[in-house]
Order: sequence, then C-alpha cells, then structure tokens
Amino acid sequence: MCNSNVKSAGVAQIAGRPVLQPAGNRVAAPEVARPPKKSLQKSLSMPASYDNAAANTCAAAPKSAGAGDFAGAAAAAPYLLPPTPAKAAGARAVGAEKSRKAPRKAGAVLPVVTFAALEAFEVAGPAGSIAAAQREHVTQAQAQRKSRIAHYGRTASFSRVEGRVGATAGAAPVAAALDEKRCSFITAYSDPVYVAYHDEEWGLPVHDDEMLFEMLTLSGVQVGADWASILRRRHIYREAFSGFDVDVVAKYTEKQMASVSAGFGLDLGTIRGAVNNACRILEVRRDFGSFGKYVWGFVNNKPLSPGYKYSRKMPVKTSKSESISKDMVRRGFRFVGPTVLHSFMQAVGLTNDHLVSCPRHRVCSSSSSSDAA
Repeated sequence: MCNSNVKSAGVAQIAGRPVLQPAGNRVAAPEVARPPKKSLQKSLSMPASYDNAAANTCAAAPKSAGAGDFAGAAAAAPYLLPPTPAKAAGARAVGAEKSRKAPRKAGAVLPVVTFAALEAFEVAGPAGSIAAAQREHVTQAQAQRKSRIAHYGRTASFSRVEGRVGATAGAAPVAAALDEKRCSFITAYSDPVYVAYHDEEWGLPVHDDEMLFEMLTLSGVQVGADWASILRRRHIYREAFSGFDVDVVAKYTEKQMASVSAGFGLDLGTIRGAVNNACRILEVRRDFGSFGKYVWGFVNNKPLSPGYKYSRKMPVKTSKSESISKDMVRRGFRFVGPTVLHSFMQAVGLTNDHLVSCPRHRVCSSSSSSDAA
C-alpha cells in the first residue's frame, strides 16, 4: 500500500535493484575543492629583485650545501644582505612598482637562502662586529674572575703594603701590634676614652686598696649606664670621694654626703653606698690585712683565664662572681650583685676576659705572671 503523504520520492539503484526511497536520503556528489581566496604568493610582498637573486642562488648552490657554502654564496652575492634604511625604503618603492607592472610568476621561490646567508655572516663576522664584542667581553670577565681568585682573602691594606716589607722592617713589631684585632666590642665608632681604658687598664691585675675601692664603686654606678659615660665622669667621682681614700670616705657624715650630692650632682643613694662600702673595707683589713688580699683569695692569687674567642661567649655573671657576691653581702657590702661583681673582676684583672685574638690578652697574662712571681 502506498502512502499519499510522501511528497517526493525517487528510485535508486542498490545492488542492481531499483529501490524506492525519499528524496532526503540522497547523498550529494562531492564537489571539487575550491582554491583559497588569496594565494601565499600574493600575501607576501617581496621585491622582485629578491626572487630573481634567490632563484639564481638556489640554482648555483647544491641541495647538500652547508654553512660554509652559504657563507660563500653570501660573499658572492652581497646584494642578498639587508640594505640600509634609506636603501630599504627605495627598494620597497621600486619593488612595489615592478609588482604592479609585471605579475609574479606562479613558481617563484621564497628567499630562504637570504636568511641562511645572514646567519653565516653573523657567525663569521668581521672584527668589530657584535660577535667580536661578545668574545672580548667574555675574555675580560674571565680575567677579572682569575684576579678575584688570586687576591681572595687579601685586604686593601695588605695590597698597599705588599712589596714594601723590607722598607718598614724596623717598625714591624709596632705595626703588627696595631694591626692586631682588639676585642670585638671595640669598634671604629667606640668612644676614644673607652678605647684608651681597654688598651691601658681593663684586665690588668690590681692589688691597691684605693684602686679596688674605686673600681668597685664605678662598677656599681655603671649599672643601667655604659662604661664610656662613667669614664667621662671619672674625675668627678674621684673629686667627690677624695681620691677614693678609704679612710677619708669612711668618715663622711650625713651632712657631708648631702653636700657632695648637691655639689657634684651625684645620687645620694650612691654616695651612701660608697661610704658604707668604705667602712666594710676597713673591717676586711682588720681580718685579712688588706682588701686586695681578701678579693684575690677567691681566685688563689691567680687570674682566671677563660680564653674566649668570641664576645658573645662572655657571660654577664659566673659561679665565681656569685660566690664572691654572697660573701660580700654577708659582710654588709652594698651594690655588689653577681653581675656587678663580674664587671669588677674583669676591671681589676681577677679574670682575663680579653679575647685570645686581642693583644691585651697576652699583656694581662704576662702581668699576672710577674705579679705572682
């Protein structure tokens, strides 16, 4: 039975038999591929002279040509090199006019040899080219690197005096002593008064009672301040305390202490502590003969020598300063905590805390040996 709703139908031959099928099932015959709207030759607007030169070069050079052949081709055809800006502008104008007059051939060859010749020219460029400048720069960098390796570890001062050692042979010991490194807490920005104190007094063994009394007082005053400020006012403390004469200071009355405090601008508590310590020193003298014998007895009359290599290894107090502090507090001394006593021990040479690299370390050690002898 036929359906009347089929609007269009056709007969197709399938396997040699006619078959009735709708018109929508028909397969359209493949069309021939359409050529692109714009060809590659038209999209590249190169001057005609480039095409002719490229064709001649390709015909002259074999397919297996290497970089040397391309370099030779570049030398034989110098017109393949890129022109100057003025010539390039003129070449573009002439090429455009010729392209309008004469159509481009369908089989024209792109100027590939031109870029190969340029590469060969850059590799084997003449003196003064970019490659030569780069080679010169690399040579200079290598020379500088060898110089840095040869002078590694040498300072500027060493370089200045190198080769002139014989002329300064007489001053060699003095120069060596000055060039030696002081303790690391002495820097180029340290106060000159503090530097002089380090180079002349700090760490030297002291046995005199007046000097020990002075350093004990200054060590107590130094809490909360720095040694440089205390040393700059050292003459004021000496005048206020009568040259740190223990017998005189021990007899200060309350009226005299108030007068000293007002006249020299010193703290009244500090003055009272110094007067009290002077009285305690008189008591120690009666028991030990002198204040020096008392304090040096804690180290068996021989300075301690920890042998520090770095300032950061120095403690603010030690077990020895704690033991001395306890005994002095028991005897009635004031301002004699473990930290103050450790600073006092460093100042009067009970411990040689100069760094082993500091020249003063050997001086203090030799001084203690001569005192013991």
